[in-house]
Amino acid sequence: MPARILVVDDDPLSAELICEILRSAGLNASFLTSSAEAAARLKRERYHAVFLDMRMPAPDGAELARQVRASRVNSSTVIVMITGEQDRTVMGRAFEAGVEFFLFKPVERNKLLKLIRVTEGPIERERRRSARVRLRCKVTLESGNDRLEGTTLDLSLGGALVQSHRAFPSGSLVTVSLVLEAGTPPMRSAARVVRVVEPDCMGIQLEGLGPEASNRLQQFLLPLILLAMDEKPENPRGS
Repeated sequence: MPARILVVDDDPLSAELICEILRSAGLNASFLTSSAEAAARLKRERYHAVFLDMRMPAPDGAELARQVRASRVNSSTVIVMITGEQDRTVMGRAFEAGVEFFLFKPVERNKLLKLIRVTEGPIERERRRSARVRLRCKVTLESGNDRLEGTTLDLSLGGALVQSHRAFPSGSLVTVSLVLEAGTPPMRSAARVVRVVEPDCMGIQLEGLGPEASNRLQQFLLPLILLAMDEKPENPRGS
């Protein structure tokens, strides 16, 4: 599936132009003209990159970028700032908020296509990191003295959808022990419950994954992700 891109610009003509160029490059682009609506959506929907206009009614582009970086869903997404200014103070504020790339106005097709080529690598890495593979692995979650045993319904490089006889509350910090392959030691990581899908099903986000565990997870999942990325993903519980 193509990378998902969200464009946020209070000028609908500018937003539509950017989306049209992104779509012509094979990307799945949509736009919003309300930054407040975008802030709410970015807390619940996953995007591989976001284009944010700097000058918008509150929250402006820099503040919205800061909220994206602080979110649980899109904290690592690629952020492009749309601006007509090249003032160092403005750019410094954007960089501090987590912006990685700039698209300077007036927006032109050739200029944006060049930027797409520059951002292609980071967007592809983000797409792979968030790609889910439908996979059943044994998993144990521990929070304090509470312990749950369950099974993954899907697995990505950043987290998993876990089914057990009940779910920890959203926001809970847990320790995960994940058996990637039968007969191998479990992979351990800190994690956070980012959503409760049903009383017996929760989405977890891996946090603080060490280099050894990260490499092990990548070696196991990447071949499966590359296969799955050419197919329409199945979502067993509508998360």
